[in-house]
Amino acid sequence: MKLKRFLLRYYPPGIILEYEQGGLLKTKSIDLLDLRPDTNTDQVVEEIADKEQLITQSKKEQVKKLVLRLQEKLGHKEEHHFYLFKVLRAHILPLTNVAFNKSGSSFITGSYDRTCKIWDTASAEELHTLEGHRNVVYAIAFNNPFGDKVITGSFDKTCKLWSAKDGKCYHTLRGHTAEIVCLSFNPASTLIATGSMDTSCRLWDVEKGVEVVSLQGHTAEIISLSFSSSGNEVLTGSFDHTVILWDVRSGQRIQSLVGHKAEISSAQFNWDCSLVATGSMDKTCKLWDVGSGRCIGTLKGHDDEVLDVAFDYTGQHLLTASADATARCYNAITHSLVSKFEGHEGEISKITFNPQGTAVLTASADKTARLWDPETGGCKQVLEGHSDEIFSCAFNYEGNTVITGSKDNTCRIWR
Repeated sequence: MKLKRFLLRYYPPGIILEYEQGGLLKTKSIDLLDLRPDTNTDQVVEEIADKEQLITQSKKEQVKKLVLRLQEKLGHKEEHHFYLFKVLRAHILPLTNVAFNKSGSSFITGSYDRTCKIWDTASAEELHTLEGHRNVVYAIAFNNPFGDKVITGSFDKTCKLWSAKDGKCYHTLRGHTAEIVCLSFNPASTLIATGSMDTSCRLWDVEKGVEVVSLQGHTAEIISLSFSSSGNEVLTGSFDHTVILWDVRSGQRIQSLVGHKAEISSAQFNWDCSLVATGSMDKTCKLWDVGSGRCIGTLKGHDDEVLDVAFDYTGQHLLTASADATARCYNAITHSLVSKFEGHEGEISKITFNPQGTAVLTASADKTARLWDPETGGCKQVLEGHSDEIFSCAFNYEGNTVITGSKDNTCRIWR
């Protein structure tokens, strides 16, 4: 093995090693999730060198410089105040979802008008309209980190794979017998997972556009799915009250997470995939140990359905958003409540941390999005102007741009 170069990853903090082995170029990641601005740098470097044979004595100084850069970034606390940059009269019918590519240079919007549009973030210009679906385009995603492909899942029971560069349709994926409501690329961008109201999750080959395996086991609609960071597992959440962890290569069930008393609304891995958080219509969020499939905590307190859950990048904090118009931040390790976000006047359907973990963004039926301080629960800013409910929102990679998608047919860019 020969080390070729280092790459820095700010969110979450880490160093990527690019190395050559047997004539092939490979990468591995050193996650530094517990790094703080005041952590002893020399100690961190020694720990990395002890565990990683590619880090020889001669490379330690270089690694130290990278760790110092990460610490500098972590210590930089900038209070960003967002202003409305552009209102995009994006679609002729309400939006369903919005999503950025990895760098945040472009984003996509899906709509009830059966199209998905690709936009340039800096200029707010429409780059492409992806047309061809015969019903609502409900679920959309870029193949991040690459960002050269887009997938769209529709109520017409098909999924389409597109070029993000020229808008060309590569494949139409047919096989589901009901609406497709969630989807994702695996991290290597070789597979697509689609979840459907037909109770199945299907895996598709990106290159060939053919079905690889059908994951059968749920007894009701699948409404949430996500790949693990290795891409070897996929998680599916269902209206049958359960979440299933699947082995991607064999198509076999690894764990069934059973314990919720009502439909699942959201299921997410934390960064290192040691934990899974599930939100449910039973008003609770549960934390599960991935290795054993055991429930290790039930987070209670909401007065109505939990509609969304989200970890921060380090996996140490967890957010819940509810139909009771409030949201909460918990410590994912101790399961203790850190803060409550109160101020919305309608259900909160979407919640997310900024990449730095210093701000929380919520989208609500009260026509506003809000930014919150996760430590105190204080509202930092209200993003107002939409004339109908907001049900999708996202930060870019740097955390200095926000997009909101609304039932009012528009999308707004905030900077």
